Amino acid sequence: MEGSCNNRCHFLTVFLILVAFTTFMEFASAARPVTRRNNTEFIRTSCKSTTYPNLCFSSLSSHASAIGVSAHLMAHAALTISLETAQSTSAMMMKVAHGQGMTKREVGAMSDCVEELGDTVSELRKSLGEMKQLRGRDFDLKMNDIQTWISAALTNEDTCTEGFGGKVMNGKVKTVVRGKILEVAHMTSNALALINSLAALHG
Repeated sequence: MEGSCNNRCHFLTVFLILVAFTTFMEFASAARPVTRRNNTEFIRTSCKSTTYPNLCFSSLSSHASAIGVSAHLMAHAALTISLETAQSTSAMMMKVAHGQGMTKREVGAMSDCVEELGDTVSELRKSLGEMKQLRGRDFDLKMNDIQTWISAALTNEDTCTEGFGGKVMNGKVKTVVRGKILEVAHMTSNALALINSLAALHG
């Protein structure tokens, strides 16, 4: 009898564990879409404070799971995307500058812009490095450094854009290059807005 009870008790215990596990998994599966939706809405709402909210949301929404509802992680993601965009744009412009059919004046404008973008990349890298240390009593000081570097990056991008004004460059190349530079500038502007929002939370 005792052995039979032990078997039944063991079976009942295993059964209850399986039921509990199944219930937990069903709950977790149901919770995931809700969590994802909450994360996405957090990004959408936060992006409203930026100059280019549609670009902000489209660039960050795919990172919703990693960002969660963290203003710090969202600002870090925006900076990272801005840096990657600046790097790819700089590489593209260097390739175009060494292509055929460019006038001396056009090559000069491209070279100046590549140099400006190089400074932008450096400033965004410094900002990302400081973001990792953004805590403790030095928060305000480090935040000020980040804001200064990103503002400088924006100035570089504006200078680069102005270099393609007038008749320095014409045609399709100018349209593509100027469009890429503006994309970097818009990304950086959004990143700065999210950084400013993060600073305000700790103000």
